[in-house]
This record gives sequence, C-alpha cells and structure tokens, in this order.
Amino acid sequence: MALPYETPAPQSESPPAAEPTTVAAGGLPRFINRHLSWLEFDARVLAIAEDPARPLLERAKFLAIFSSNLDEFFQVRVGGLIEQQRAGIGAVSPDGMTVDEQLRAIRARVLELAERQAEAFQVIAAHLGEVGLRYSNYDALDDDDRAHLDSVFEERVFPVLTPLAVDPAHPFPYISDLSLNLAVVVGAPDVATPRIARIKVPPLLPRFVVMPDGERFVPLEQVIAAHLGRLFPGMRILGHFPFRVTRNADPTLEEEEQIGDLRVAVQEYLRRRRRSPQVVRLEIDESMTEEVERLLMRELELSADDVYTTRGPLDPSGLWTLYEVNRPDLKDRPAPPVTPRQLAGVGADELPADIFRVIDAGDILVHHPYESFAASVEAFIDQAARDPEVLAIKQTLYRTSGPDSEIVRALMRAAESGKQVVALVELTARFDEEANITWAAVLEEAGVHVVYGVVGLKTHAKATLVMRRSSGGIRRYCHVGTGNYNSQTAHLYEDLGLLSADAELGEDLTDLFNYLTGYSQQRDFRRLLVAPVGLRSGILDRIRGQANPEGRIVIKCNHLVDPEVINALYEASSAGASIDLIVRSSCGVRPGVPGLSENIRVRSIVGRYLEHSRIFRFGPDDWYIGSADLMARNLDGRIEAAVPVLDRALRNRLAEAIDVLLRDDRLAWQLGTDGGWRRVPAREGIHAQEQLYRLAVERAGR
Repeated sequence: MALPYETPAPQSESPPAAEPTTVAAGGLPRFINRHLSWLEFDARVLAIAEDPARPLLERAKFLAIFSSNLDEFFQVRVGGLIEQQRAGIGAVSPDGMTVDEQLRAIRARVLELAERQAEAFQVIAAHLGEVGLRYSNYDALDDDDRAHLDSVFEERVFPVLTPLAVDPAHPFPYISDLSLNLAVVVGAPDVATPRIARIKVPPLLPRFVVMPDGERFVPLEQVIAAHLGRLFPGMRILGHFPFRVTRNADPTLEEEEQIGDLRVAVQEYLRRRRRSPQVVRLEIDESMTEEVERLLMRELELSADDVYTTRGPLDPSGLWTLYEVNRPDLKDRPAPPVTPRQLAGVGADELPADIFRVIDAGDILVHHPYESFAASVEAFIDQAARDPEVLAIKQTLYRTSGPDSEIVRALMRAAESGKQVVALVELTARFDEEANITWAAVLEEAGVHVVYGVVGLKTHAKATLVMRRSSGGIRRYCHVGTGNYNSQTAHLYEDLGLLSADAELGEDLTDLFNYLTGYSQQRDFRRLLVAPVGLRSGILDRIRGQANPEGRIVIKCNHLVDPEVINALYEASSAGASIDLIVRSSCGVRPGVPGLSENIRVRSIVGRYLEHSRIFRFGPDDWYIGSADLMARNLDGRIEAAVPVLDRALRNRLAEAIDVLLRDDRLAWQLGTDGGWRRVPAREGIHAQEQLYRLAVERAGR
C-alpha cells in the first residue's frame, strides 16, 4: 500500500485535446498545467520538512513523504508523458504545452526541488544529531561500532546479496523499479581492464541501520560498500557508486483483457509492470565517475535529461525507518480520535449501543480522523455482521488494511453466519492491486460474493448498504463517504462519512449495487450524483445555477483540473458569483484574472493530516460530500458517488468546517494569478486541523 500521507496515485491518462486559450492578463494560459501543479503540491509537502517550528522527526517524515510522492510522479505522470513522446503523440495540453515542453519544465522544477531536498536532509540530520539521533558515515565509526555492523552484515545482509557481473558473458541485469543499487568497479590482480558488477540493496531490509544505542543511523548501502571484499574475494575494489532507477509503473490494462477473468488479467498486468522496459529516471550521487554514468545511460537507454544527480543520500523515503525510533519528544503530540456523542458505547470495549436505532433517530456525519473510525464505520459494519435481523451487507472496497482489518473480518463473519454479503473489490486500485487480489480470495473462501465491478470503470465510490428486518418491513441503512474503508489511513487522512436510513438514499444504493454487480442501464438516481452517468452534469448544472451576483460556490477536493468544470467556474465568476476553492494537490484554475476569474480564490491546506474529503456547496443549502475529484478520470472513467447532506444541523457542521479552513493562516497556501503558491499571511493564528479537533472534542462532550 502507498504511504499513509501519500496522495491518491496521480493519473496518467492523456488530457483531452484542447485549443490553447490565453487570458487577457499578460497573455497567461487559461489553465495551469496539471503536472506542474502536482509538483507544486509536492513543494508544499517539502516546505513542511523545511519548517523549523515542526518537531524534528515530523520533518524527517515529511521529507520521506516528499521523496515517495516524487517517485510516484515519475512512475506515473512522467512515465505517461514519455510514452506519448515515444509514440509521437502531438497532443497539446489544455494549457497549451506540448509533451516536450512539459518534460523540460518538469525537469527544471524537479532539479530545484531536489536541491531543496538535499539541503533539508543536511539540516534535519544536523539538528537530529544535536538531540542524540546522529546520521553517521561508516568511515567515521570506531572499532566497536564497526564490529557491530560487521555482525549485522554477516547475519542479515550478506545472505541476501547477489553480485551480478557485467561483461560479454553476463549481460547487463534488469534493474527493478525504485531499487537502490551499487555499481562496483573491480579489478583482477593480473588484469589491467577493470570490470563492473551490480549489487542490489535488499529492499526488505531497513534503509538505515540503527545502532544499538538507538541514537545513530547508518545508510545500508554504506554497510554493504564497507564489506565488498566478502562479495568479491581476491579482487581489487576500485570504486563503488550508488544509483537508483525509476520505471514507468503504469502499463495499460486493455479493456479486452478485462472481459475474461479480471483477476488473471490484473496478475498479468502486475507482471508487466514489474518488468517494465521503460526507465524514466536515473538517480546518482556526486561520487559517480563519468565512465560508470555513461555505462548506465547506455544500458538503460537514457539521455542526460533523464539523469538526476543528488548531494544527499539516495531515496530519503527510508527516513520512515528513523521515524519509528521511540522519541515522542521529537514528534507531534498524539491526538486520539473522539467518539461522537450519539455513538458513545458503540465501540468494542464498551457496552454496545444499538447503532441502527441511533441512525433511525437521524443522519450522522462523522469527520475522521478527529472522530473515531472504529466507533462509527467499523462499529456499523460490526453490528450489521452480528445482528440476526440483518439480511444482507453490500460494500465497495477500494483500498483497505487487508484481511486483518476489522471490516474485512466482520464481512467474513457475516457470510459465515448465513447473511448475503457482497464485496465489490477494486482489483485495479493502483499500487494496491496485489494486496487486493490476496484478500479478495480470502473473502471468497469465507463465502462472501466478491465481484469486480463494471468493465472499463474503476469503482472508487465509498458506499455500504445494510438490509435489515424491522417491524415495518425491510429497512435500508447506508454509509457513503469520501475515504477508503481503511483503519490505518483513517488515523492519517481527513475524511467525511454520512450514516443514514433515508429511504430514497437506500433505494439509490440498491440501484447502484445492482448496476455494479449485474446488468443494469440505471442512469437516474434520487439522491446520489453518480459517475459516469450524472456526476459531471450534476456538478456543472449546479455551478451554472450559481452564475449570478448572489451566487456562492465552495469546493473542497484533492484535484481540480477538468477544463469543462474550470470553464463553468470562470463563467460563474464572470457573472459575479463568489467562489472559494480548497484544492489540496493539482489545480488548473487560474484565479484573480480580471473579467474571467476575479471572484475565484484558491487555497491549499497541507498539514499533519492528509486533506482528503470532497465537499461541494452550491448556494446556501445545497451541500454534497463524495469520493470524486474534478478530473476526467473521476467524472468519466470511474464509478463515483456524491451524497447530499440534507439535515440542517449537519449542513451547519460542514459550513463550520469550511469556515475554519477558509480562515486558516497556519497551514494554508494561496494560489496566485501567476500560478505560484504562497503562504497565507499569519493574522489570526488559526490552525485548521487543531481547531477541527477541538470542535470534535467539544461535540463529544469531553
């Protein structure tokens, strides 16, 4: 699974062809390039690592997150652009850039960010050293420390190393995606010509070796390099140079492959991805000689533009290992989630309340991670599994914490007790495919009906439907959310969920699951906005309905890059509507342009928790939450669902949360007309995530 803070994997599909249109102010493009906008989000993540006011291990963690995000950017977005380049596709992006122009701009920005990353690592490592956590070079250790690392190498590292020679009898080996390697130059005592070998640093071992004192950490590649004599006995070690390769990780799963056994097709897709022939980035450090660099470029079929030289250690994502060190003084203070007052007693460690009776009394809105996922969503599924009056449970599963999750176990218990249980498992959730295949099989073995959705469409909607007997007949209970059914990310992602017994919403979910599991041409829904059949038109109609001087639009999402939606927002702004956009990651809107977008304001909140909820407000009373971002893949290529929030008290809660986010001046960044992001000036000192947690505590009566 991807790192907890990591944003949902970026899409690689080609943007729709569009005539580049310039705006009046300085001839700027009408849209901001989505790939460059994504890099600016990563820059905001890096800024957290650079922030001296944050705890040191939190800064190290965000440096690891930045590195992982950048890896995924190259795997998917750069990989997709290079595929277009090699295929000779001449499409121009909506902002008017060719593929070559985008790749050049990406390289220039990445080089700047890589320099900041190296500087941040040096600063963080130095400060960690001042508080007893020292980044140590093997060469600087004393004899006792080296003896310890000798033991670590012999017991844990040496047995899993395989040196591979490179010569006419040994072709250049396949270098796997994101693997850290050593290029070793060796010489035989009686041969003048040096030889090259490659050693892969074992990915299953921690990136850094923590010393017995728990205070020093040494890069694993340095430990290996210090023991090369054990790997090449009798040879002279002339040099060793770390390098890392990134490959295109998004081969296409063709639609015709999905018509047969989808599980088999996805397994073949994963095999192709593991053996992807296309390298999109080579990372080296400053020690590498030109001869070795040229060899790698030749064998990997790369140009100089594909090579990135760094001053710091390769792959800082390994700093997650360091974050596990028991130093709470160097981390954020824990903020345990609270149980909503209506659900008190629902948790497994307390006397169970009747959650169905609670929902019967009115809709419940839960806000994670401030409010407990375990005491709300997991408790809902658990009681449904235990309740003898429950006849059926239907649920979509996109990313979950796997067979050990409480939700998966509850579904298995429900099936084993004779209930009809349907799990719609999305096998093609990027980078979680292998895990999803594994636990889909586990669910099937327990008697759960596992289905894989609609051919050609990922199921990204977050929905659960429970059918239960009551005195008045069959009653439907629903959960529709913005985040995955994943207890791990529920502690780190900010998300919303609605629990409801609304009859029309229940009928909608019944129709939606029938569409997903059977043959249905359902296009009309009572409450839900569903993609790909009605979400786009529903959003556009509501935006256009606010195109007047009294209009009000607020959208909170992860990505907003769809040209049609952006043009509708421009039209509404031109008509006088007041528009606030809270966009965490990539945003194609250019705000503040006179006559076009002068009434549009765009901000991004980047903090301890990953802002992941999608909230849509049109006018004073039309509120939705849902799973979809405003981009082509979500609106047209996925099953998504947005649910209206009808209860006035719950709408007021959403309005309160939006107000906090719009007033934040501690985590917020503002997007300028020039496409640059700048920190919001500190005036009130409002930290949105801390304030939302305080509000949750107050509501819980604690």
